[in-house]
Amino acid sequence: MDPLMVGLVALGATLFLLAIRVPISAALGISASIGVFIVFAWRPGAEFMPQYAWRPTLSLIANGPYDFLKSYSLATVPLFILMGHLSYQAGFTTDIYRAARLWLARLPGGVAMASVLGCGGFAAITGSSVACAAAMGRIAIPEMLKFGYSKSLASGSVAIGGTLGSLIPPSILFILFGIFAEQSIGELFIAAIIPGLLSLAAYLLVIYLWVLRRPEAAPRPDETVTARDRWRSLGRCWSIVVLFVTVIGGIYAGLFTPSQAAGIGAYAALLLGLVLRRLDLSRIIAALKESVYQTSMIFAIALAGKIYVSFIALTGLSGAIEDWIATADLSVFYAMAVIVLLYLVLGMFLDPIGIILLTLPLTIPIVQSYDLSLIWFAVIVVKLLEVGLVTPPIGLNVFVIKSIVRDRIRLETIFRGIGLFLIAEIFVMALLLGFPSLSLWLPSIMK
Repeated sequence: MDPLMVGLVALGATLFLLAIRVPISAALGISASIGVFIVFAWRPGAEFMPQYAWRPTLSLIANGPYDFLKSYSLATVPLFILMGHLSYQAGFTTDIYRAARLWLARLPGGVAMASVLGCGGFAAITGSSVACAAAMGRIAIPEMLKFGYSKSLASGSVAIGGTLGSLIPPSILFILFGIFAEQSIGELFIAAIIPGLLSLAAYLLVIYLWVLRRPEAAPRPDETVTARDRWRSLGRCWSIVVLFVTVIGGIYAGLFTPSQAAGIGAYAALLLGLVLRRLDLSRIIAALKESVYQTSMIFAIALAGKIYVSFIALTGLSGAIEDWIATADLSVFYAMAVIVLLYLVLGMFLDPIGIILLTLPLTIPIVQSYDLSLIWFAVIVVKLLEVGLVTPPIGLNVFVIKSIVRDRIRLETIFRGIGLFLIAEIFVMALLLGFPSLSLWLPSIMK
């Protein structure tokens, strides 16, 4: 049987399994393992001979994940996750929200702006969009509702702010992209800084214009905030600044690798929490439990993804796509338009990690055939996945917010609050696609 046909059938089977809500790790692993077995057992022009397929199939399934697990770069994943959970348990991630709220409370939509800034600060040390939305949703939404903010603005601003966890470094998605695409994780982190700040600024602008047009959506809090309160809250943010500057500044300056930065960041979060007496044994154990759970989930998906990548290479599907692109003579504009549409559609239904592992074997050859930068492409992919987190019908961050607010806010109200932010996302995406230097300038001066 033609290996290319096996690859296409397996790809369709994977999408079907995902559509019926089979876990992404199982969908990737099952379809890839069966596909590998068929490729070895049913050679083109020969009969189906399963007795010759067991050994090479088991060898590929065993060796691929093993080579992946022993990767030194992979150590960044659990360490960055641990740093984020330790920081959350120590309360570092909420300090920046409290400071922003006190400094911006008198501005139109100031509490919503503070929520977005709080999400940015949370994202800077956790790297997880879902965790960011969940944590800030519990803190910020009740406070905005208490001040009389409209439900759509309160929930929408936190849902969109949570997506910054995918873009602002350190990001788990960039780590996985770097490992599978064999790109520098440090350069990926640095490349995401300007796009992350650009997205943050766009969200703040949307809130400002929203409240300017509808002042009743965000009444100004009736509370007295003194200058002393503001400066005191700002002083409490030094810990998160130290962590971010240590990790990202150290990588940018070349003082240590991303893996070393992750270890130093986790140790620094633990040390600061103990010194400031914000961490006790119970909080440390809680951080460790959450880190183990999240790491195990990511590794399960990544291991299945590694088998899937090997299977796609075995079938020659990537090469066939390259040949099709060359034959079709598509311009780079149309090729990128197809890729953007692919990620937007998949982002409506699937988990971002699963999308990356599912699509990279297919999209990277296309990007390379046009001699485009994979560093720039990584930023585009993560930004598209970020949009998918809040896009109906299955915006993961929206459902996370819904699980927090329960019956207080309807699901369609949250999606309605996302609408204006999605318009801003289109402008930001257009800038990133049209001006690659926004992503590549910082990495270029880093070398």
